[in-house]
Amino acid sequence: MSLLRDTPPFRADHVGSLLRPQRLLQARDDFAAGRIKAEDLRQVEDEAIREVVQAQKAAGLRTATDGEFRRTAWHMDFIYRLGGVSPADEKIKVKFRNESGDIEFTAAALRVHDRVRLEETIFGDHFAFLKEAAEGTGLTPKLTIPSPNMVHYRGGPAAIDRNVYPDVEEFWSDLAAAYAEQVRRIAELGCTYLQFDDTSLAYLNDPEQRRIIRERGDDADHLHLRYIKQINAALADKPEGLSVTTHMCRGNFRSSWTAEGGYDFVAEALFSELAVDGFFLEYDDHRSGGFEPLRFVPKGKMVVLGLVTTKRGALESKDDLKRRIEEASRYVPIEQLCLSPQCGFSSTVEGNVLTYDEQMAKLQLIVETAEEVWG
Repeated sequence: MSLLRDTPPFRADHVGSLLRPQRLLQARDDFAAGRIKAEDLRQVEDEAIREVVQAQKAAGLRTATDGEFRRTAWHMDFIYRLGGVSPADEKIKVKFRNESGDIEFTAAALRVHDRVRLEETIFGDHFAFLKEAAEGTGLTPKLTIPSPNMVHYRGGPAAIDRNVYPDVEEFWSDLAAAYAEQVRRIAELGCTYLQFDDTSLAYLNDPEQRRIIRERGDDADHLHLRYIKQINAALADKPEGLSVTTHMCRGNFRSSWTAEGGYDFVAEALFSELAVDGFFLEYDDHRSGGFEPLRFVPKGKMVVLGLVTTKRGALESKDDLKRRIEEASRYVPIEQLCLSPQCGFSSTVEGNVLTYDEQMAKLQLIVETAEEVWG
């Protein structure tokens, strides 16, 4: 039996975001300060994306993203473009942890001030450019967007105007419809690989996160079931030929994280019910728990093991990666497994604490290891 894969996710894959080159960061600063025009920034972005597509090909990958180079953050750039959703006046402060201590991520909160709807094909122009940049490379262009759950998880019930949605079920229905239309439109543009990025389903494994959710008035013990239902509703009419994965992590900001804990709390419902083609799972260290929850993964679903960390530059041992893949194969057949980094390298514009060369070495290591394991 051949273990090669011609459809996403691929044996050697990656999550999405990549370190921004310095000239792109400078151009963003210059644009914010009014020193250059929007078209000048766009030109720098275009050049950087063309180069990073070629870098992904050189690393031996089968898929390419635009590195999320046009975004400030992986989620809010998308969410604020949904009709009915806007930044709120108050700020949300999220505490991230790393080996050296704590750092704080501050962002505008969101509020749902009107009926949620899709007013444009969000990131449609981003994908169209990526598709063009990938032509002739043999790479499958992948678009990453935040899952619908992130519209709710960030602010919870308090962020939803009750005058607009006296019945919260109407909010969930509108949100699913907006995402379903986004999925349909992206597929019309020629997208065959779409990813829903989601922290909520991983965060809910952490008892401390469930305590916070409970205190704000949500049903922390069953919220993951609602979130699974929302993704499934968004994908109910998924176009033929479109592969959809979800990536779940516990926070990624400047090499730091927010939540901890294995996938045990959500595993049975998540793996058996979520209607995606593959799961990108964070498994780079003890924060992610063991592989036992993978026993709930049904036949035919792919699991992309995020064994290579993006939080540090030190290169993993190929032998260690192979050993951990073998450990995971005790719970899900090896033909259903793939390999990737545990998260993006730059979920926000600041990026993680490693160099470009270290990033590329990790991607090449993933490709080489996958070739040796799966052929």
